[in-house]
Amino acid sequence: MKNPATENAKNRPLRFPYSDLIAALVLLTWPFCVPHIVQAQNITWSGRFKTLNVHLEPAPKDWSAGGELSLNSLRLGMRADLPRNLHFESAVESILLATKPSDLAAQAENSRQRTVDLTESWGEGHSLRGQLQVDRLHLSGRTAHLEWDAGRQAIGFGRILLASPLDVIAPFAPDAVDTEIRPGVDALKLLYYFGSTGELGVYAILGDESDDCSALMTLSWNAHGVDILGITGTLRNRPMGGIGLAGDLGGVGLKVEIAAYGGKDVSNPDGDLHRFFAIAALECWYRFDNGLVLPCQYLYNGAGADKPGEYARAMTSAPIREGLSYLLGHHYLLLAPSYEIHPLVDLSGLILCNLQDLSCLLRPEVNISLSDNLDLMVFYAFNLGRSPKSHILARSEFGARGDGGGVFLTWHF
Repeated sequence: MKNPATENAKNRPLRFPYSDLIAALVLLTWPFCVPHIVQAQNITWSGRFKTLNVHLEPAPKDWSAGGELSLNSLRLGMRADLPRNLHFESAVESILLATKPSDLAAQAENSRQRTVDLTESWGEGHSLRGQLQVDRLHLSGRTAHLEWDAGRQAIGFGRILLASPLDVIAPFAPDAVDTEIRPGVDALKLLYYFGSTGELGVYAILGDESDDCSALMTLSWNAHGVDILGITGTLRNRPMGGIGLAGDLGGVGLKVEIAAYGGKDVSNPDGDLHRFFAIAALECWYRFDNGLVLPCQYLYNGAGADKPGEYARAMTSAPIREGLSYLLGHHYLLLAPSYEIHPLVDLSGLILCNLQDLSCLLRPEVNISLSDNLDLMVFYAFNLGRSPKSHILARSEFGARGDGGGVFLTWHF
């Protein structure tokens, strides 16, 4: 199905106005000027270049088009210690996306959880698109029992490795290839430490609109070798509460998390599907004597649809658009085995099964360390399941996807 907005964008000429060029130069050079403006010490610079190149096969019944995609980004970061026990961190990222055909994938948009627009984009609707953004820009400080942080920063909750129900701010998709750097959000964070393991946190996440704002409180401590995390508040205009437990039993790592929500805008087509829903998971982690590491997780996704015929509506629902959930059904099994066959080569993979419609994603991976700072991943994803009856009626979640694979190269400097 064609997107009218994309079609209109194709008709506009490709341009990179002078104002965008000036903004791009400012964004790229301003982190290097900060140490000269303030009295900074122990300045640390970092950088990362990544390139992800993927070939996608067409999905059955025109659910998605096939083609090629090349996503390339250069990230520059800086951290500086300031007087009075303050710390400053910033990072800018330049992204270049090439696709064939041009509407294969949309340009990544500014996060809904950002109240200040620090992004410049060009070439929207064309095969070659670019974006320049400030992904980190925050100031932090700490005393004996108190820590605060203000600005664009990374915030993550939850302890489950594969798909954490308590990771509610900017979670990664369960099948994401690149999960190294979490997107930054505009937030105020206050942490109070008590006892030997206790931590009380207060978070205010600011968005472009009131529906994108969140106010959350967390409480974590350790009791008898079990890490406990509780969270409550309002997440993007919906009340929520959750709890997580993490420990081990006989060498098996065990983690349990559950988050419950009151639905918002349930009567609207783009609202939540349910007036009340929960997302819960149980994860087990074990390392065998031969070196095989096997994380295994059961996930209940209450934000999804009750049956495959409702997947099309789930795809436009609020949890999917907000990134709260990336899956369309209710019941899932996730496996992520990994095995080191050489100190520089790992074999790993992802198995993501929808237990509701018996479809499955299988993605074997080879991870190669080319040098101390250069890593290469080669992968291919097989999507198994019943194909759709039409372009709007699915019979399984992964059966409506096309297979695809590629290479992912990262260089840190």
